[in-house]
Amino acid sequence: MVLKNGSTCEKSFYFGRKTNNEAEYLALIEGLKLALSRGAKKLVVFMDSQLAVRQMRGEYRVKSKNILPLWKEARELAGRFEHIEFRHIPRSMNSRADALANEAIDLAKEK
Repeated sequence: MVLKNGSTCEKSFYFGRKTNNEAEYLALIEGLKLALSRGAKKLVVFMDSQLAVRQMRGEYRVKSKNILPLWKEARELAGRFEHIEFRHIPRSMNSRADALANEAIDLAKEK
């Protein structure tokens, strides 16, 4: 995530076996919590899931029963910011997120 002041915050999380969409929302929720804990008021969220970006913007409905509670939690957290933007980026431009995900998986395997 990039905070409006230009600083970034990142962290890796391991959620166990999840679908791509579940993992995307779980990571978003944790990222929003992290940004709030750091006092962020304005936030730009870059995600490689075009579906999740459009759902968070309110452009698409959430149809999945598994995703709906995650979406609701993410929307509630997003509502705590003065300003928040959700932007789609191609996966090819999101290699850092993949690296963080792999790091979390590797750490979980070591336990």
